[in-house]
Amino acid sequence: MVGQIKGRVEGRIALVTGGAMGLGKADCERLAEEGAKVIVTDREVEEAHRVADSIGGDAMALDVTDEQQWKDVMHAVEERHGGLDILVNNAGNVIFENIEECPLDHFKLHLDIHVVGTFLGCKYALPLMKHRHKVNGGNGASIINMASTAALMGYPMIPAYTAAKGGISAMTRSIAVHCQDEGYGIRCNALAPGGIETPMVREVSGRSGEELMQIRDGPLDADALGAPKDIAGCVLFLASDDARFINGVTLPVDNGLDARPHH
Repeated sequence: MVGQIKGRVEGRIALVTGGAMGLGKADCERLAEEGAKVIVTDREVEEAHRVADSIGGDAMALDVTDEQQWKDVMHAVEERHGGLDILVNNAGNVIFENIEECPLDHFKLHLDIHVVGTFLGCKYALPLMKHRHKVNGGNGASIINMASTAALMGYPMIPAYTAAKGGISAMTRSIAVHCQDEGYGIRCNALAPGGIETPMVREVSGRSGEELMQIRDGPLDADALGAPKDIAGCVLFLASDDARFINGVTLPVDNGLDARPHH
């Protein structure tokens, strides 16, 4: 008799930042579909609760730039769940302006949300993620940070965003090596999405108020936008035991954009 097929992250505890919409929402849904108990965090608390209710998860308010809020959230996670297996540092922002137009406070805002937010998430999650393989019987815990292919190319209108995303990629490597050297059983990787059809991309591309485009299934043209599920599938893979031999990498998820010669 064939037993029930379990999901790829069955029974794992996952926390996603910026989980109320866009990529974060898709990540929450995909992880939940594969058996994880997902904690949806966001500054938009009502939206976070809506996502959590739809997937049978928890929701918590979190401004990723606030150190005390991170401490409070991790304390609550430990009390409710006893530990954490998957952390997805997804929260982000982007303001389009070149270096001559970009004020210092906008530059610092990008660093605070992306770099500081990711730093704080990793720092305060580590105590809850150490040696989880001894608890869940799998191949360890997984941190997935959200970088961007924008950090690999010279986009003139987003210098603050590219600097922040480049910082995430570099920090990911450092955290991965530290956790491995300490024997924590925690992998740390980053994804570098290309253009994905999300509310943020819609706003910055001048389509404010329009419906999000439906991204078709099947092979995509070279200049096509991807769908949030394209990133969520990679988040699931890196979170799962299937990725146990992948550590410290930044994986482009961009339909070949970074591989294509630029003229």
